[in-house]
Amino acid sequence: MFNEVTVNLDKMIPDWHTAAERIRWHIVVLMIEGQAHYVINNEEVILSPGQILFIPLHSERSGKNVAGQPHHKYTVLFNLSAPFKDEPDYLSRKTYFVLRVNNFEYYKHRIEKMFAELREEQPLRYFICKGILQELLGLLGKEMRESTIAPMKLSYVKAMKDYLIDHYREAIEIDDLARLIHRSPNYTISIFKEVMGQSPIQYIHYLRIMEACNLLTDTDMTVSSISEHLGYYDPSYFSKTFKKFMSTSPKAFIIQSST
Repeated sequence: MFNEVTVNLDKMIPDWHTAAERIRWHIVVLMIEGQAHYVINNEEVILSPGQILFIPLHSERSGKNVAGQPHHKYTVLFNLSAPFKDEPDYLSRKTYFVLRVNNFEYYKHRIEKMFAELREEQPLRYFICKGILQELLGLLGKEMRESTIAPMKLSYVKAMKDYLIDHYREAIEIDDLARLIHRSPNYTISIFKEVMGQSPIQYIHYLRIMEACNLLTDTDMTVSSISEHLGYYDPSYFSKTFKKFMSTSPKAFIIQSST
């Protein structure tokens, strides 16, 4: 879990620089305009607009403007008091990285929201900012994984995901997905796991249980009828699967959601 979260804005500071030091935070830098020159663990890095830099805890870091020209960036500093259950791999490594993300404007908007919340000093500001930061770190981890996966594999998995989203209530076999991408069943399972981190069958259960949560809270359907609606013709198996994903039973979930 997050211990501390801080967001700094550097906007066209003429003589911006930071002395060499061993940092006591994890740092995420989002560059909006101009460039910054960093030295991280004796390696030089030039950060340009549209890029995000991650610097891990205990790195040796210094920084300055490039060619004396100011820049515009946000810097997020945070510490973790304990690891997350499903945290991105890079948080436990000791290497920095620079990434040009696909949806830069979204990252910028979310970090601006964090900056505004912290500056206003309103109740719940840290709770809100920690939620935003967890989302952004997860998105960065996802983009790093996908950047190392062949585009064709991503295309295959997208086709399978789209199909599963449209048909998740039906009885779907691996052979159906294999025919969809014209590959063998074993290859189909392998690339889906590589990209999604779970098998196609596990993803089907995930889609069903997420819909079950909506139906349990937003309709008057019984647990038994929801089970059948989602393709689970054994209510006890549905309840067992629901508890595996949500750590509680369907009936307990209804009570928790109504309080």
